[in-house]
Amino acid sequence: MKTYSFPYDYKSVDVSIDERFVQGVLVSNAAAYKAEKSPAELVEDALDHPINSPSLEELVAGKRNMVIITSDHTRPMPSKVTLPILLRRIRAVNPTIDITILIATGFHRPMSHEEMVNRFGEDLVKTENIINHDSEDAANMVEIGTLPSGGKCVINRLAVETELLISEGLINPHFFAGFSGGRKSVLPGVASKVTVLANHCAEFIESEHSRTGKIDENPIHKDMLYAARTANLQFILNVVIDSKKEIIKAVAGDCVDAHKAGYEFIRSLSSVKAMPADIVITSNGGYPSDQNLYQSVKGMTAGEASCKDGGVIIIAASCKEGHGGEALYEAIKNMESPQQILNDIHGVPRNETKPYQWKIQILARILNHFKVIVVTEDCDHQVICDMHMTPASTLEEALGIARGIMGEDASITIIPNGSTVIVE
Repeated sequence: MKTYSFPYDYKSVDVSIDERFVQGVLVSNAAAYKAEKSPAELVEDALDHPINSPSLEELVAGKRNMVIITSDHTRPMPSKVTLPILLRRIRAVNPTIDITILIATGFHRPMSHEEMVNRFGEDLVKTENIINHDSEDAANMVEIGTLPSGGKCVINRLAVETELLISEGLINPHFFAGFSGGRKSVLPGVASKVTVLANHCAEFIESEHSRTGKIDENPIHKDMLYAARTANLQFILNVVIDSKKEIIKAVAGDCVDAHKAGYEFIRSLSSVKAMPADIVITSNGGYPSDQNLYQSVKGMTAGEASCKDGGVIIIAASCKEGHGGEALYEAIKNMESPQQILNDIHGVPRNETKPYQWKIQILARILNHFKVIVVTEDCDHQVICDMHMTPASTLEEALGIARGIMGEDASITIIPNGSTVIVE
């Protein structure tokens, strides 16, 4: 027997399995990567050597105001390290510049005061001007162009009208944008609802190019890149983290070239070969990524990529906030079948995308081929049942249920953190 651990909320949950049944363990090498410098030194070094860009100090000099876009509560961005360094270096050359920190909530809820303190630190929250983006606040949006998809490119007025727009972010594999970070801080980060809906349309989500680790032909990425360039995102600081959520790599500079340097680094560490099995056990990486079922669909896609058709995906995810989206909950709860949902969404025009349609579409795609068991102590099990998934309180219980479906000798693939691997 061997014990396997999976991130869950702020802790981990374990299960012991006879190794005879384990096909393999798919894990990103970023989890155990040893950086030669401290997190702060890595950030300073990246800022000292910007990629295809003037330095941050050069860009800041002479400006009256600027906006720094930062990640929201759904991303484990180590802003307690990065933001103080950015602010210190900015004010060293321009002490009087007016700085707004704009939280890239995208289509998510706003960050609470407690979450801000947890993310940024109490002193920074007290002293800095921090604003939650609201994708539905039409009065504070500006239309700046037309996306390659044909949708309107409408962005937060603060980001558009500032003299200098920069961002900080986290680079991770992303289940339909290829990778997070870079251009994604603008779209969906600080984009209008209408722009997010156009970008997350059914046609693009269906595309074989809109998958984890894919960038070049990804239509969702192309829209995002257009938005970032048109909004004049002049500089980024992006980081890669390990399993302890500590920085192991930092890149800075041009929003395309610096981002590419970062995602090629994570690609080199996180690409793994699929090991098809009857049962896949995974997680969504613990807090903050497993706050709700909406976010935890990401981890399920890693299971999808290595599970035999008709198999079982077990995901350990706290989901202490429940489903995370009423539209997602109602659509899955009331569906006749996953295929019916996919049929209904297929062909919905780009400009008629409904809120959460993309997550409904991806979850229905998964449920159309696999049974899903959600391991949680924190989410109402009835919510999971309502959404045509099976709840379990422990991984051991979940594995028993899965073996009841697939047989006692079922093969098993372990993916400790499904949000960090690129399964090929």
